[in-house]
Amino acid sequence: MIRVVLIDDIKNSRVTLADDLKTYCPEVHILGEADSVKSGIELIKTAKPDIVFLDIELTDGTGFDILDGFDKVEFKIIFITGLDSYGIKAIKFSALDYLLKPVDPEELVNAIDKYKENERQHDLKANVDYLLENINSIKPKFKRIALSSASKVNMVNIDDIIRCEAQSNYTLFYLSGGEQILVTKSLKEYENLLEEYSFMRVHHAHLINLNYLKEYIKTDGGYAIMTDRSNVPVSVRKRDHLLKELGL
Repeated sequence: MIRVVLIDDIKNSRVTLADDLKTYCPEVHILGEADSVKSGIELIKTAKPDIVFLDIELTDGTGFDILDGFDKVEFKIIFITGLDSYGIKAIKFSALDYLLKPVDPEELVNAIDKYKENERQHDLKANVDYLLENINSIKPKFKRIALSSASKVNMVNIDDIIRCEAQSNYTLFYLSGGEQILVTKSLKEYENLLEEYSFMRVHHAHLINLNYLKEYIKTDGGYAIMTDRSNVPVSVRKRDHLLKELGL
């Protein structure tokens, strides 16, 4: 049984979400509901849920104010939001989950399934703090990204990422200092997040930071040599795009 609480200041939104959970996610048990920062903090502390469905905009503050009330965030957070694209990107860069209003039942089921795949939650306080940093930033681009491995969250400078490699449904990050981090998300998700930071998908299994590209070898099917001396295959379909990015 998965224990959840719903925090939203709009009653109809809570009723709809509760009905969807009962209909599509029978393994979920709703422990309670709250409609404000104060009642939300009290509910979480009393109920000790596995998952908190958290609206961002509340009448007496925000969902972030609720999370600031905890020294540790050891429950999974699923934001229910109508944020703009910048706000959504901030959530993604912080390695946290969200559902857009109105909530799609299929996406709701996927969110619950994702929790079941990795029920043991680490402390998400660092993710929350980084999200606040991103939301409050006046700069159009983020400097760091949160990478969640099986055991911890790594806060990584985007400029330190040399390349990313698909490992089934996971992504292996190669960093400039030689460190490697295996992250529990697909390469496609990071392609979308990093494309405006000089990253390019040169192969179905490889995403490279063009700032670390040393050479492009045209023979043997075409491949990139990175500054860490790794060789990365370049697919025929991506070759012209890469050469165009290089101004060739």
